[in-house]
Amino acid sequence: MRYIILIGLVFFAFSETKAQQLASYIQEAEKNNPEIQAFELRYTIAEEKVNEINTLPNTEVSVGYFVSEPETRTGAQKAKFSAKQMIPWFGTITARENYIGSLADAQYEELIIVKRKLAMSVSQSYYRLFAIRAKQNILDENIELLDTYERLALTSVEVGNASAVDVLRLQIRQNELQQQKEVLQQEYLAEQTLFNKLLNIDEKTPVEVYNELTVPEQDPITEEVGLDLHPELLKYDKLYESIKQFEILNQKEALPNLGFGLDYISVADRPDMSFDDNGKDILMPMVSVSLPIFNNKYKSISQQNKLRQEEITAQKHERRNKLETLLSEANSNRMAARIRFRTQAKNIQQAKDGEEILIRSYETGTIDFNDVLDIQELQLKFQINQIESIKSYYIQSAIINYLRS
Repeated sequence: MRYIILIGLVFFAFSETKAQQLASYIQEAEKNNPEIQAFELRYTIAEEKVNEINTLPNTEVSVGYFVSEPETRTGAQKAKFSAKQMIPWFGTITARENYIGSLADAQYEELIIVKRKLAMSVSQSYYRLFAIRAKQNILDENIELLDTYERLALTSVEVGNASAVDVLRLQIRQNELQQQKEVLQQEYLAEQTLFNKLLNIDEKTPVEVYNELTVPEQDPITEEVGLDLHPELLKYDKLYESIKQFEILNQKEALPNLGFGLDYISVADRPDMSFDDNGKDILMPMVSVSLPIFNNKYKSISQQNKLRQEEITAQKHERRNKLETLLSEANSNRMAARIRFRTQAKNIQQAKDGEEILIRSYETGTIDFNDVLDIQELQLKFQINQIESIKSYYIQSAIINYLRS
């Protein structure tokens, strides 16, 4: 199940190398993340509790010495030794094991949930890093483009087809793009810290992020996403089962407990007398029964268990509604991201066509650098929006993959 999740989170649009890169980050996060380690220890403790309860009550051993020795026909009693062992009703220990085992099963689902959430967080942070880096690359391209326009403007100024103001406006625009790039670098460092903390490694460790990522024409063909077997819902099934096992244990504990014991009394010989059994020690086996006559406690526990099961059923229903809403929103947002991506692709192409027209106009000496700035600003806007669409598509895909059973 874990490796299926990893493959799903990476998603089909990556090349094989890229998929392995993100998958390795997710595996590293599972290995190093302190929250995962804490949940694994919690699950191990829950499993170990089975051994804790697989025992009988303590054996009672007592020793007594008669300060005033009672006389009997066979002699004076000197000391008394007793041993007693209580035994729960048949099947009680097995019921305890089943109950603790069911709690461990519920704890295991918690471990699976936190692992899946961690994988989703790592993937989403990775996509945000990609988006920031892609925006920086786009800004570099636009800064180079403005350098080209600046050289054209300087040439046009020399022949009188442009003014120095046009050159200054191009330079100001370059300064603005450089500022945006530096701001993005700070955002990248902050996101890189978050990403590395998820992996529990040094915050300055470089993250290998690929520059190219696109939105596919169609989503991968997969089985319909179902929530019935999702860990967040299975957790409630396990909790419900644990209450069921606890009720079986409660019924067992409401039955009598049996006790077996042995008393040994040391008897001294009677002096100056000779007869059979003179000074014979006393050995007395015993059987006892512990009766829960006042059993309101067990009746109350049964009622509490019934109410607890109803509560768990309601909680599961409420959580299912939230997961279904989250899944619906993620599907809708992913489809919207694809639509925006396609629209921005068309807009970018049209902006490039406008750019080519401007370049051809320069050859006739009629270039308008106001139009140059306008078309460049539009092109940058469309490119940034397209990157945001790609990021949104894959972040929503990570949510959908988290919700897969």
